[in-house]
Amino acid sequence: MMKLHAPIACLLALSTLAAGVSPAFSNPLRSAESEVTDITVISNNIELNRAKNLARQAAERANGGLGKYRAEAAMHGASEESPFVDNGDGSWTFTFQGHKPGASVYTVETVVTVFQDGRVRVDYNGRIRSSLNFR
Repeated sequence: MMKLHAPIACLLALSTLAAGVSPAFSNPLRSAESEVTDITVISNNIELNRAKNLARQAAERANGGLGKYRAEAAMHGASEESPFVDNGDGSWTFTFQGHKPGASVYTVETVVTVFQDGRVRVDYNGRIRSSLNFR
């Protein structure tokens, strides 16, 4: 019987860690306005992360797939740290570099604009341009 409870307790502990602080321990004095703000921020992070992934995938397709191309690490990490510009019109433009798998020198620069409705436009994909024009 002890073995049945241990996995359940383990799952409960892991789910608490994954979800963060239990709602029972949340601040009861938070205003409805702050909760809406939090939801908005989370929503924007989700949209930005989706846009980052779409931009990276567009670059992977444009450069022959994952067997021939890898985007820089910033395109795999936190979306807020990726090389992007918020265009202010519901789109983001990502400018990043890539290389062949296993290589350590970047050889390709890609500029991709992603719109909130999911449209993706590759604005540039070619040799790395002057560092003055990059980022």
